This record gives sequence, structure tokens and C-alpha cells, in this order.
Amino acid sequence: MTLLDLDDVRAAARRLDGVVLRTPLLPGPSAGDGARTLLLKPENLQVTGSFKLRGAYNRLASLSAAERERGVVAHSSGNHGNALAYAGRLLDVEVTVVVPETAAPVKVDAIRRHGASVRSVPASDLATAVGAFAKESGSVVVPPFDDLGVIAGQGTVGLEIFEQTLRMGVTPDTVLVPVSGGGLISGVAAALKRLLPAVRVIGVEPKTAADARESLRTGQRVAWPTTLTGRTLADGMRSSSVGVIPFAHIQEYVDDIVTVSENEIRETVAVLARESRVVAEPSGSVTTAAYLHRRDDLPPGRLHVAVVSGGNIDTALLSRLLARYGGAR
Repeated sequence: MTLLDLDDVRAAARRLDGVVLRTPLLPGPSAGDGARTLLLKPENLQVTGSFKLRGAYNRLASLSAAERERGVVAHSSGNHGNALAYAGRLLDVEVTVVVPETAAPVKVDAIRRHGASVRSVPASDLATAVGAFAKESGSVVVPPFDDLGVIAGQGTVGLEIFEQTLRMGVTPDTVLVPVSGGGLISGVAAALKRLLPAVRVIGVEPKTAADARESLRTGQRVAWPTTLTGRTLADGMRSSSVGVIPFAHIQEYVDDIVTVSENEIRETVAVLARESRVVAEPSGSVTTAAYLHRRDDLPPGRLHVAVVSGGNIDTALLSRLLARYGGAR
């Protein structure tokens, strides 16, 4: 299988210039041992609230004129659809998003607000519904993660981490990246391993949706039923399996995948808001949760970078988590 080339990531960065925010590296919360430093890559600051805009815009900008006329369709738990809707509005491409019935209302509302059409189906029917709509309408399918154009866009996160730490005069020992369908970690790992071969790229996912860790450790791409993955509060990480293309990248470039508990995810949402002034959705908090709670599972090293993948959290949920975990650690 063809793996992502660094030139593709650099080409995506040129397309995204002026469209996405070059998110800064911010100080993260302390692990309390004084021996390590955490920097946050806050993709929650993107205009659509997540890293997904990078891949969505890069993919739509790469469509031919004829393909743009046909429009696009995708399935999404929310953030990919939101990003596609926003990119479609910028590029004058009609977008239809198929979401699971359990999708967070705040994310579905954002998709509609950017002008896309929304279809809601049971989580187990997402791929079937997208295929049927594409056949009926002639729309181009834009997968949320199993696509090299999407992965190249997400890889610009890794390119920026390299350039920013280089300017700071430091080298990250470990970069922590959320894993769901695998598009983000594929792009980040492919870019970083070519630029910093010694860096350790570690994926993070919930214990209740740990199909990627099982896949990496067994050497076979496995699927968990949505009845299991749907248990996690991290709604952006409920994919049943990593994509075919991402799995090839994970096997080639990712050093390990660790898991965090639901309580650790909940607490870390509050810690990020209180101590770092970063509003993260549960999916976006898993990397910091691993840094704070799973240090024995992480490689040694002084400087860690955690990608905060998104911040599209319901305000009522954020308020509950802050109330429950609002005290000092």
C-alpha cells in the first residue's frame, strides 16, 4: 500500500495557508513529578473546533471541477461533517453528512449552520447509508479518515509541531495523538517520523473503544461492535475500527497505543479548562489524560507534546465536569 509522502503534507500545508489556524504550542498541566514538560497543540482553536478542517479542506480543494459539481457525502460523528460543511461553503461544494442517531446535538447543529444537509441513521448503518446516497445522487464520498488526501491534511499538525519546536530550540521526545479512525495519527506520525526519526509517536484511545491498540498489538485490523465503542463519553472516538489506509501507517510509524479510563477522560476535561484554559471535548482530552495518569505506559523523556484534537463540547456537560472535578488536583 502507498504510504503518505512528506511532499503531500507540504502541499496540503500550502493549500491550507490562510484557511486554518496555525495553532500554537501552549504549556500543559503538570504531571507533578517535575521531570517532564507537556506542551499542548490546541486544535480546538480551529474555526470549526477541531483538526478535521485540515483534512476536509485539503480533500475538497483537490477535487476536479467535475467532482465539485457532483457534491460530496460523508459519514461523521460530528467534527468531520462540520469541517466538510465549512470547507464546502468556502469552495462552493454541496455537502451531505450522514450522522449517527447518537451524535452530539452541538456538533449536528454546527453542520447545519454551515449549510450542509444532515441525515441521521443508526450508528451501525453509517457506511451503508453513505454508499446508498452516493449511488443515488452521484456525490463523491469523502471518508473521515480512510483517504490519503484527508490524511495529508491532518499531517500538517505534525509538520507544525516539528517547525515550532525547531524554532523553540527543543526536540520533543514523545508526541501523543488521539486515535479513532486513525487519520490524524497517520498523518502526524508519517510527517514526524520523516523529520524526527527518533521521536516516539504514541496513540491514545479510551479503554472502552480500544480496537486500535488491539489491532496494533495483534498485527491484524480488528473491529469492535458499536455496542462496545458507543460506551465512551468521547463520542469522536467511537469508530469500530481504524481505516485500512490508517492501519498501514500505524503499523509503520506508530510506536505504541495506550488507553485511558472514562473517569480519567472526564477529570482531564476539567483539568485542561481549569489549569491550561483550554476547552477540550472528551476526545480531545485523552492525550493529556495519558500524560497525567498513564506515565508508566509512556516512553521516558522530558518533553511531551499532546494534540488536543477538538473542543466541541456541550456546555452543560462541561459545566457538570467542572463542578465534579473543579477542585485542586
